[in-house]
Amino acid sequence: QVHLVESGGGSVQSGGSLRLTCAVSEDPGYFAYMAWFRSVPGKEREAVAIIKMDGSTTYPEDSVRGRVTISRTNTGKNELYLKIDNLKPEDTAMYYCAAVRLYARGSFYAPPKRQDGYEFWGQGTQVTVSS
Repeated sequence: QVHLVESGGGSVQSGGSLRLTCAVSEDPGYFAYMAWFRSVPGKEREAVAIIKMDGSTTYPEDSVRGRVTISRTNTGKNELYLKIDNLKPEDTAMYYCAAVRLYARGSFYAPPKRQDGYEFWGQGTQVTVSS
């Protein structure tokens, strides 16, 4: 059973930075893809950042590209990170860590950007940005 536990959310002022952490029950490099999604009430979860098994990264969301960095570690602890800089009020959302163990058909060259492309999820961590 895979366990994902997010932390690091909170309330920050516009322009600030946060680093979100996802504690993973196994080496994050063993998953085909891991990702950070975010959601607000009434909207589908959107992929913010994706990291592939080989370490390559994708940032699907135009509004955060250039302000977010996804990374991982398996040295001493198994964790996935999301650094968000220059936070804006529109970044206010629940942020979720997600993972998929195997490459689905067609996904080796195209990372899944929809939530149905991931099989494991954390409980989320809330980020609130005030202006």
